[in-house]
Amino acid sequence: MIEAINEQLLRAIGVGVALLDLDSLRVRFHNDTFKEWFGEIEIGQQLQVLFADLDSDAVKAALESPGRYTTETTFRVRRRTMTVAMNFNRALGGGRSIAVLVCQNISRIKELESMIDSYSMMVERNTREIKREKEQVEKLLLNMMPRSVYDEYKTFGVVTPRLYDPVSAICLDFNRFAEMVSEHDPSVIVSELNDIYTAFDRIGEQFGCVRIRAVGDFYIAMAGMPDPAEDHAHSAASAAVRFLRYLHQRNQSHPIKWTCRVGLSSGSVVGSVVGVQKYIYDVFGPAVIHASTLRYWARPMKIVADQHLVAQLGNEFEVMSVGEAELTTDHPEEVFAIEAAMTSDPERH
Repeated sequence: MIEAINEQLLRAIGVGVALLDLDSLRVRFHNDTFKEWFGEIEIGQQLQVLFADLDSDAVKAALESPGRYTTETTFRVRRRTMTVAMNFNRALGGGRSIAVLVCQNISRIKELESMIDSYSMMVERNTREIKREKEQVEKLLLNMMPRSVYDEYKTFGVVTPRLYDPVSAICLDFNRFAEMVSEHDPSVIVSELNDIYTAFDRIGEQFGCVRIRAVGDFYIAMAGMPDPAEDHAHSAASAAVRFLRYLHQRNQSHPIKWTCRVGLSSGSVVGSVVGVQKYIYDVFGPAVIHASTLRYWARPMKIVADQHLVAQLGNEFEVMSVGEAELTTDHPEEVFAIEAAMTSDPERH
């Protein structure tokens, strides 16, 4: 037995060691380290006096079989907290049952574990925040450009300018917008525009139109891009009719009355990201220029389109010539006012 105890004592250099009666858990021996950690302790004193939370019955039962017991305890030593790992091992001999208690200071290990846990939690939290911010940035960019353009920009860091031909452009602005801004609180105008443009975006999505830009009272949407569509003219006209219908219905229940004018044109545009630090996706070309010009020909809550777009429409729309406009420097072109025919419903297309 002495050899076995000595072997454990040699392995326990630098740790607290005590010999205990197995039956009563009274201290029969302790080394200097044990005394330094746990203060004055008398030979014959029960271990429970030092460790009030120690389950002595569990210790005794474990030492009977399988002959060892391991636990941890935390206590205050000279104004600092100390955590100790306690390893009980049974040693039989000389007709007396002896337990060897080896205590190892694991305070630093616990501190490191706590630091690692805190760091892991911080990393996990930061990862969630980065993911959330990434999703917000992606959502913002998808509001600024088509997904195919965003995917290209995300992959390569640049967007190759692309010609879209043919497509149809919708250009819309509100009548008396400057007066409305001066007559109402800015937050009210912003809230109203947010509701209206959100509705326009949803309507446009139903007809395959994508919003390109909404700046103040100026709204631009395109049909037939980024994916080609044979019915782009019909989609643009249907969306424009629905825009007016939405505003008409909204005005019946809202105190602020919004009226707009819409220009439509079919042709070609170039789409690309413009700028480096403050970049924006934009389209420019004949279709957008002509649609923007044609809105000045439209009376409030009316739609004016060029002959290229009107030529592609079917019987779903009523078309009436409103004169000629100088859309190009070559010669004037006939322009038309369009609206949904009484026997058709663009919502269904």
